[in-house]
Amino acid sequence: MIRILMAGVCSLVLGGMAAAQEKAASTPAPSQEELDKRFAETMSGATLVGNFTVVGLQSDKPLKEDRYTLGKVKKLQGDLWSFEARIQYGDHDVTLPLALPVKWAGDTPVISVSNVAFPGLGTYSARVVVDHGWYAGTWYGGTHGGHLFGRITHDKDKDADKPAGK
Repeated sequence: MIRILMAGVCSLVLGGMAAAQEKAASTPAPSQEELDKRFAETMSGATLVGNFTVVGLQSDKPLKEDRYTLGKVKKLQGDLWSFEARIQYGDHDVTLPLALPVKWAGDTPVISVSNVAFPGLGTYSARVVVDHGWYAGTWYGGTHGGHLFGRITHDKDKDADKPAGK
């Protein structure tokens, strides 16, 4: 009896996976131009609010918050993008024009910096994936590093976290 049920469940799961794959195969992939446009729209005027960890730091305190407030984000040439950015974490609060490489993992943008000096902050490497209104990645700053993750919001999204009627 259990074998019959398991066979039925497997059939349903595999059939659903095949249908999803068939649908994905019939949907044309967006062009690089369209992906670039979507990324610029997602990041321009956005605020990335989240947390970061420091690997090896033992603490009973809550995660540390970071905030990146972006102005205009636009593609320059090749993989290089211009970011107008205010970076806030810990005691740091700086506004910088940044030229950062953005690589693509299929249709997913990855901000990818290696040993970049950020005035007033230090030299860092990072890989940050941007996906469906969220960001997550790793960072390294010479003697320490960790993870970062959070939500990408726009002014119109600020009320999204409030209960209805507020």
